[in-house]
Amino acid sequence: MTLADCDRVAEIRIRGWQSAYRGLIPQSYLDGLSVEEDAERRRGRLAQADGSVVNLVAEDTGGEVVGWACHGPYRGGEVVAGDAELYAIYVHPEHLGRGTGQALLAEAVARCAAAGHGRLLLWVLKENGRARRFYERAGFEADGAEEPFEVDGVTVPEVRYARTLPR
Repeated sequence: MTLADCDRVAEIRIRGWQSAYRGLIPQSYLDGLSVEEDAERRRGRLAQADGSVVNLVAEDTGGEVVGWACHGPYRGGEVVAGDAELYAIYVHPEHLGRGTGQALLAEAVARCAAAGHGRLLLWVLKENGRARRFYERAGFEADGAEEPFEVDGVTVPEVRYARTLPR
């Protein structure tokens, strides 16, 4: 991902939230998401990046960014420090079902394995059945950890998934 991709990645992330999380988190929160603010945050993070977080983009045959994934060191304290975390993966709603998400996830898994991580972990909304099935098809399993995620005063539970990476 480059600075030039930040506007499109922000659009993909926001539209992804608004599509995937409709009915799962408060609509007022989804309606208040701003592509412009998200793009500005993304530019700031990318400009200050130290290389520990990897941002991947997927492009269609015309060169338009249609998906984005981000991974890096696991942010939880109770897990082995060598684990990696998939922080985000989003495909523009108009491009769902075309293999873009699978390709991004496969690339993240390959890069984390190549970097020597033992596992790749991620958090997903407990009620997001579509995402949970996606990760399960890719070899991830819920490991029993749950964490509350608060959005506009509403607690939305997340579950952690893990996948052992090839050596």
